[in-house]
Amino acid sequence: MHSALPVTYAVVALVSVMGSASADSRDDQRLVGRLDLEFQAAVKANDAETMARILHPNMVLVLGDGRVLSRDDQLKESRSKLIKYEIQDEEAGTQTVRVVGDTALVTALLRIAGQSGGKHFDRRLWFSDTYLRTPSGWKYLFGQASLPLPSDTIGSPLATNLAQDQNQ
Repeated sequence: MHSALPVTYAVVALVSVMGSASADSRDDQRLVGRLDLEFQAAVKANDAETMARILHPNMVLVLGDGRVLSRDDQLKESRSKLIKYEIQDEEAGTQTVRVVGDTALVTALLRIAGQSGGKHFDRRLWFSDTYLRTPSGWKYLFGQASLPLPSDTIGSPLATNLAQDQNQ
C-alpha cells in the first residue's frame, strides 16, 4: 500500500503538468498569433517603433526571390516610407500557429497591395514566421515568404486545401 501511494501522487502530478503544458501552449499560440497580426499591421502602417519592439535583434527575412533582409534593413525600409501599403493582411482563417517549447511558427496566406516606386502592386503569398521566447517575451526571429501566388490560384481548391491542411 505504501509504495502505491507515491506512484499515485506522481501520476496525478504528471497529468497535472501535462494539462498545464497544453493550456500554456494554447495561450502561447493565441499570444504569438496576435503578435504576428500586430507585426503585419505595423508593417502596413510603416510603424518602425512597433516593428523594432517585436523583431529579434538577429532577425532575418528571406524573400521568395532570394533576397535576404536583416532587422535593420526592414526598419530602414519602414522609416523611409517608400512603400505605402493599402493592404498588408493575413487572409482570414489561414493563420496557423504551432508552438514547441520556446519556439513558435506562424504560417498564413498574406495579401499585400500598395505603391512602391510609383508602381502599384497587389499580390498574395504564403509566409512562415518563426518566433523565439526570450526573457523579454516572444520575438520574431526568422521569416520566409513565398513568391507571389498566381492570381488564378486564389480561391481555388488548392489554396483552400492548403489553408485547411495548415489548420489541422
